[in-house]
Amino acid sequence: MSSTRSLACACGQLAVEVEGPPIASVECCCDSCREAGARLARLPGARPVLGAHGATRFVLQRKDRVRFVRGAQQLRQFRLAPGAGTRRVVAACCNTPVFMEFKGGHWLSLYGGLWRDGALPPLQMRTMTGDLENPSALPDDVPNLRRQSLSFYARLMKAWIAMGFRVPQIAVAGDLHV
Repeated sequence: MSSTRSLACACGQLAVEVEGPPIASVECCCDSCREAGARLARLPGARPVLGAHGATRFVLQRKDRVRFVRGAQQLRQFRLAPGAGTRRVVAACCNTPVFMEFKGGHWLSLYGGLWRDGALPPLQMRTMTGDLENPSALPDDVPNLRRQSLSFYARLMKAWIAMGFRVPQIAVAGDLHV
């Protein structure tokens, strides 16, 4: 049985539908996610994306199961450095972070802030905790992985196989300079 969830930016101009279960529900503690989170927080009206431990909450979803049903013209991308292989995408209407995407990736890391209160899938793991100054301060409610684990990569591979090794492209309307 397939479930579809409706997500939206803070002002509602961007609407997204996500079908099926997520690949994973994680907090990323890497240096680049923390830098991006700090930069995104400086946008006018933006909500913070960094949690209590400096982690960014993501729900990883197959690209072929994400549909932008309204407001895709609001999507703007930025990269931490010119030519960086990772892009973050924001709804420019209200500066809501929407997703992070790795070049050549078959999944989107959707920002946790897109889910309504109480609807965010439960946290399954923290990744890249080795980038933190003091990872021992993290709670032990879920696995705190120094990097990504073999099981993490296995989840990604299983999703890619199910997609027929496709890598759908997600178009955006322009660049955002943060």
